[in-house]
Amino acid sequence: MRISNEEDRVHILDDKSNVLSVIRNIVANNNQEEAFYVCDVGDIVRKHKIWSAKLPRVQPHYAVKCNDGLIVLETLNSLGVSFDCASKGEINKVLDLGVDPNRIIYANPAKQASHIRHAEATGVSKMTFDNETELFKVKKLFPDARMVIRIRCDAEEAQCQLGNKFGCDPDTEAPELLRIAKSLGIDVIGVSFHVGSGCREPPVFRRAISASRKIFDFAETLGYQFSLLDLGGGFPGDKETSIDEIADVINVALDDFFSDLEVQVIAEPGRFYVSSAYTLACNIHSIRNVTQIDEETGELAIHRMYYINDGVLRFNCILYDHQVVNPVPLKEHPGSKYYRSSVWGPTCDGLDQVVEQVMLPEMKVGDWMVFENMGAYTLPVASPFNGFPIPKVQIVMDESIWTLMKDIIQFQNSHFEMLALPPTSEKHEKCYELPSFPIRIEIPGNPLETHILDYAME
Repeated sequence: MRISNEEDRVHILDDKSNVLSVIRNIVANNNQEEAFYVCDVGDIVRKHKIWSAKLPRVQPHYAVKCNDGLIVLETLNSLGVSFDCASKGEINKVLDLGVDPNRIIYANPAKQASHIRHAEATGVSKMTFDNETELFKVKKLFPDARMVIRIRCDAEEAQCQLGNKFGCDPDTEAPELLRIAKSLGIDVIGVSFHVGSGCREPPVFRRAISASRKIFDFAETLGYQFSLLDLGGGFPGDKETSIDEIADVINVALDDFFSDLEVQVIAEPGRFYVSSAYTLACNIHSIRNVTQIDEETGELAIHRMYYINDGVLRFNCILYDHQVVNPVPLKEHPGSKYYRSSVWGPTCDGLDQVVEQVMLPEMKVGDWMVFENMGAYTLPVASPFNGFPIPKVQIVMDESIWTLMKDIIQFQNSHFEMLALPPTSEKHEKCYELPSFPIRIEIPGNPLETHILDYAME
């Protein structure tokens, strides 16, 4: 492993190094005490290769809200991935990469007026709706928008349900909304749905695609010719997960209900691309031993409370995404006895509990815990509550990826730090014309996307 001179935080992997060896090296050599993330860019590239192989007909539009780190967005842009944005701030962040507005879908069914005007000013015309109010709002503010009706079709098992907030009933509400859209002269171009984030019920995609086919057919009776099907999100991304079963269901359903290849099929994966790419390393700064009754034996036993320098107010996947995290000691002391343990964040908030109950070997102050699968819904919603810093990001990538990326990405502090979204720039807010941006990579046929075809999966 070697470290490039890019802020000393881009680590180039060789065949003898990996994410954990980078973490050990950082901890051993840099007098590191603050918590930090490691982002494996190669993991994102490998995920895109998997997507391209398993869902060849589905164009991914990455859900920016999941992780809007610059290294993530620039890597995905270089791979030709499009984007799902939910606000003008996210739109700006993507446009600043040189992304064509046609590669963005403004997939928020309930939009603020200023954000709709901003979408018009920047040429982002594809946007979703699921209610009558939104149609009248768009008619007034952006009459040339290309609208996508979002229907509800919930998975029975999902990490985060969304149907309670978004999506119209496909049988009772969707037909009436399309009639209203037609009477207003609004251009509706297709159907979208979201079965729930982190879907654990693959067959739900077939139900949703079947329902979408009925909406397509009904819209044709009104004079519409729909051309877009948006499968939404729900694709798992942790290391131990696979999209194979979901992909099989989707591919068969598309063949059965949308054999017409003129219909563009997109999706909005988020966690699939980034969850496993990020690993969090935290330092134990305090330990408390509590004597309590063991629930299994009924006898008094020691429960160890470990206090680490990051917590649920920063890796908010626990609060916002219902994730169960698994702490792994970076090193285990010889002969260590295992104790029932809990893990707590650094703030004074009693809710700042990372893990309620876990068996861990006896650890010491100054030891490190590692949490894998920490790329989704962590940094974008992190809070500096109590004055504790948001962890910075160390970047790792294989030599072959670095060779291509070093001339594409101009690394700066914002690649390693999660900063607040910058104020809307004049070119986005005041010009009200299609912005002109320097394109770093030609899409399609860019070098990184071509490279992944031969990129080793292991």
